[in-house]
Amino acid sequence: MSEFEIPFINLVIRTFATRFKMTRQAAYAYLKKYHGLSFLIEFYDVEHLQDVEETVDDLIVKCQQQGGTLSC
Repeated sequence: MSEFEIPFINLVIRTFATRFKMTRQAAYAYLKKYHGLSFLIEFYDVEHLQDVEETVDDLIVKCQQQGGTLSC
């Protein structure tokens, strides 16, 4: 993992938590459970070029594919 990925992932987790009015810890747990974190790591090269809100939208879709229930 590069030195830039961790701050990016942190930003996305905070943005995700804010959107769904949950704690950062709850957002992290949700994203880990439904493979959102692995998605961010695997597709960092593409996702970090988008607006963070678009990245959160992508995460919602990915998590729904893995059984997550949150939606836009």
